[in-house]
Amino acid sequence: DPDFKFPQIWRSNFAVDQKLPFDLVGTLEFIYNKNVNGVYYINANLNDSTTNYVGADNRLRWKGNNKINSNIDNAIVLKNQSEGYSWNIAATIEKPMTMGLYGKAGFAYGVAKNTVDAGSIAFGSWNNNQHTGNPNLPGLGVSLYTPDTRYFLALSYRFEYLNLGATTISCFFDSYTNGRASYAMSGDFNGDGGTSNDLIYIPKDASEMYFENYTVKVNGVDKTFTKADQEAAWEAYIQQDEYLSANRGSYAERNGVILPMVSRLDLSIAQEFFMELGGKRNAFEIRLDILNFTNLINPDWGVGEVVRVAQPLIARPAATDGKPVYRLANINGELISKTFTNTASLFDVYRLQLALRYKFN
Repeated sequence: DPDFKFPQIWRSNFAVDQKLPFDLVGTLEFIYNKNVNGVYYINANLNDSTTNYVGADNRLRWKGNNKINSNIDNAIVLKNQSEGYSWNIAATIEKPMTMGLYGKAGFAYGVAKNTVDAGSIAFGSWNNNQHTGNPNLPGLGVSLYTPDTRYFLALSYRFEYLNLGATTISCFFDSYTNGRASYAMSGDFNGDGGTSNDLIYIPKDASEMYFENYTVKVNGVDKTFTKADQEAAWEAYIQQDEYLSANRGSYAERNGVILPMVSRLDLSIAQEFFMELGGKRNAFEIRLDILNFTNLINPDWGVGEVVRVAQPLIARPAATDGKPVYRLANINGELISKTFTNTASLFDVYRLQLALRYKFN
């Protein structure tokens, strides 16, 4: 846009630290951000939609050529808008080190909303921005980076004995929302040129489901999923999914799915051995850190979860009466049945770190 301005936000921060009884210190903080010159994108070469789907899902639909100028692929324009905001509230209570004991506990919750989670490439930012209507007017949605909920607890105890050494035992417990996800169609459902940007409609019942029969190969043998098979499987899937079952009869929201919280405990043990050198006390320290100690105790603990299939419905050509048509996704020849699956990263397994350190005084 010729009048484009670099991004600018209004930021407010309010905080208070207060001494409390029993030598505790409390902190309360609130942060609010508001877009002044936010960023969004339009495809200037996108035609106006020509029609709507028929039925419960009656979103806009582009038929045939969706380009104003067929000789141009896309013409992405970077523009400003003032929509979008975020806020976060956090509270902590801390016990400063007293007789070797230290502790701190905290809670935080936040929300961030915008019209696009912009990336480094203009076309990708526009094309992959999920919506239910016009991709040039996506509307306000939850940001992928919304902070949601977090709790933490830190404890540490250090004790010395006989002027020979000291032992410190510390732990850090962290419990937080593992992120957000969106339920979108697989394929260009509305014909706007994007193949993963159409959020699904969540049907109230089987009368609002528009499946077609289809066949797949399983170990070289044909397997057919009938409309009735898919309706029953989709209904069962919705019922076991907390987000879908709570939003029946409406469109899924961008990043509306809250991933399950992850809870992890880190444990640290440090052993110091004192020695006198030049009239000063030095120390040799052996330290063991067990990251994700929870997973060492139980392999099912401290493991994150993500949506197994974020595109549960596969777009097909519309019916002659204008109703949408789609298929239910399958995995290895079985219709989807479970929302979440475990993640598999270094953060999901326990790790041991051994450190040797010499302290000069």
